[in-house]
Amino acid sequence: MAGYGNGSDDILPAGPGTAGPGVSGCGCDAVCAAPPPDPRYRRALWIALVLNAAMFGVELVSSFAAQSVSLLADAIDFLGDAGNYGVALFVLGLAPVWRSRTALWKGWLMVGYGVFVLGKSAWQWAADVVPEPVIMGWVSVLALAVNVGVAALLYAHRSGDAQARSVWLCSRNDALGNLAVLAAAAGVWATAHGWPDIAVALVLAGLALSSGASVIRHARAELRGDQAVR
Repeated sequence: MAGYGNGSDDILPAGPGTAGPGVSGCGCDAVCAAPPPDPRYRRALWIALVLNAAMFGVELVSSFAAQSVSLLADAIDFLGDAGNYGVALFVLGLAPVWRSRTALWKGWLMVGYGVFVLGKSAWQWAADVVPEPVIMGWVSVLALAVNVGVAALLYAHRSGDAQARSVWLCSRNDALGNLAVLAAAAGVWATAHGWPDIAVALVLAGLALSSGASVIRHARAELRGDQAVR
């Protein structure tokens, strides 16, 4: 996307007075000091971390109560995102090469999540489970409100390096996933069958796989750019 380059030119959002290219001219991004991160970005990540951890607990309990695989998938996604925000906070002060490596790890984690959801969906289909749509619906509305708020907080930082971009993609996918789970609840209520729940779980898996592949691709491009500088 526009404004999204490799790690040698683009950095995490920096605070006032910090130059854009930052450390690319030093010849070794792995050892040179990274510019100070934007305190607004750090604060947004902390808020996102707390909200996602809380929603993981809410959705995990609700998914078992409703017997919903799409709700369970969304709960696991909340847990993964809470971990992602924690990792993002950890690497804020590190050089770009380490942020790119972290983003690469996160990309593979997103792919693994997608594969897990595919397997869980197959089990749900074989078990012929019909989830409880009312619980699914109310929890999805709450989750949507949380994710829209988090995505709005992180929107201004979506064009940073692979690390910042992966955080934005997770937030965007969460909001889309909540809308899908809400649609699944309506489908289960209308049909009295579990296939809408499974269909949405497959959509969530597809989002995780495609976004994970995108993050991996950009992180590898940044790492190749860093090696070229050396």
